[in-house]
Amino acid sequence: MGFITENATVGTTPESGAAYEAPAQTRIGHVHLQVTDIDKALGFYRDILGFKVMQRLGNQVAFVSAGGYHHHIGLNTWNSLGGLPARRQGAGLYHTAILYATRAELAGALRQLVAAKYPIAGSADHGVSEAIYLDDPDGNGVELYWDRPPAQWPLAADGSVQMYTRALDLNALLAE
Repeated sequence: MGFITENATVGTTPESGAAYEAPAQTRIGHVHLQVTDIDKALGFYRDILGFKVMQRLGNQVAFVSAGGYHHHIGLNTWNSLGGLPARRQGAGLYHTAILYATRAELAGALRQLVAAKYPIAGSADHGVSEAIYLDDPDGNGVELYWDRPPAQWPLAADGSVQMYTRALDLNALLAE
């Protein structure tokens, strides 16, 4: 049974020939990260970021979530147990982005990082969002952020979004 016919063009819908566009409600459901040690990874994702362990299978895999979802993050050692940390150069995951609903929730996460004395790699105001950047214990990039309401996003005259990168005042965020 074939899925693509000779007359089909990848990236278009068969009915109209128009470019395919992902539905507006499409979301990234979860991410799986290869880690070198489940306990070390849980020390970060569970104990510092506050995710709840939904299931754990020994030292091979742990599924963590917020709000009772089956899992937002899968942590596995299937190909990485005791291995090297994530590499900085080359293709691969740049970072996992964890979205908080409000600025106050992002401030709460920052307060937790400060209390744990966890190193922060950077932070930024992108116009559409405010973000904190760090690495998990295996060197996987993690972004903690909140989105401003779309009505507050910086726009060009033609209506396109004009993101930028400016300094984020972490003290003002902590005061939130």
